[in-house]
Amino acid sequence: MWQDTFAIICISYFTAFLGEGLTWLFVYRTEKYKKLKTEVDKQSKKRNRLFTLLLLLSFPVEKQRDSTDISVDRIAKKRLEKQEERLKNINRELSMVKMKSMFAVGIIFTSLFSMFNNIFDGRVVTKLPFVPIPWIQGLSHRNLPGNDYTDASFIFIYMLCTMSIRQNVQKMLGFAPSRAVSKQTANLT
Repeated sequence: MWQDTFAIICISYFTAFLGEGLTWLFVYRTEKYKKLKTEVDKQSKKRNRLFTLLLLLSFPVEKQRDSTDISVDRIAKKRLEKQEERLKNINRELSMVKMKSMFAVGIIFTSLFSMFNNIFDGRVVTKLPFVPIPWIQGLSHRNLPGNDYTDASFIFIYMLCTMSIRQNVQKMLGFAPSRAVSKQTANLT
């Protein structure tokens, strides 16, 4: 049982590195991606400066606001909206560049997942120290004989490992998006 669990962890590392290697090959090393990534970083910084300016303008300092302050505030808001629209468009282009390779990587992962699923089909790969909540039991006990819901299948352990390992591999290789860009993208959607 421990050998199976260790094998699944190794498979997760292998697929994470394979996926990032293929993504690097098809996306990260291309000039278009590098140009768009630089542009996203630059536009994010501009957007942050405009946002800070807008915040400063919206809090008057010991004086009453007059009509020029209000018009400057309105102009700053329009600039911020235009900047956010530019950033949104560049992020959309960046997503399109990534999507092509993600399609190829998805096909490869689906075939690998199918192969590994057939290898571990019906085998208990680990014993959980708890009984999972009912809506997860279908995944954790998938294709396993018996009613002991502390038994875990390949799919459950593989998904948990892949979710945790892939992000760490991306950070380690420097492919994870920066926090600022991730935050901007989350705010724009």
